[in-house]
Amino acid sequence: MLIQVFKSKIHRVRVTGAELNYVGSITLDEALIEAAGIVVGERVQIVNINNGERFETYVIKGQRNSGEVTLNGPAARRVAKGDLIIIIAYGYMSVDEAMEFQPKLVFPNEETNLLL
Repeated sequence: MLIQVFKSKIHRVRVTGAELNYVGSITLDEALIEAAGIVVGERVQIVNINNGERFETYVIKGQRNSGEVTLNGPAARRVAKGDLIIIIAYGYMSVDEAMEFQPKLVFPNEETNLLL
């Protein structure tokens, strides 16, 4: 049996943009993607600390070390520029694997979204 478990988290990054007229996704600084072990195109959950919204989208790669965190398409209606969000990725694994697995936690600078 496989279970879905918390794989990685980018904790408290600031939204730098919201682009409604876009196909949809979240554009993230490439350095944040790599630090969290997220794959481009991977489904992630977004938790908006400012308004309590929770929703899912997929990741696209932004410019490395830019601090970019842009919600695109319909997700842009669930955030405002400047909101703090948490980005969570999950993975499937066996119960035995899950018992040993250690998720990746990323805590960027809350003002710049850059890695400390």
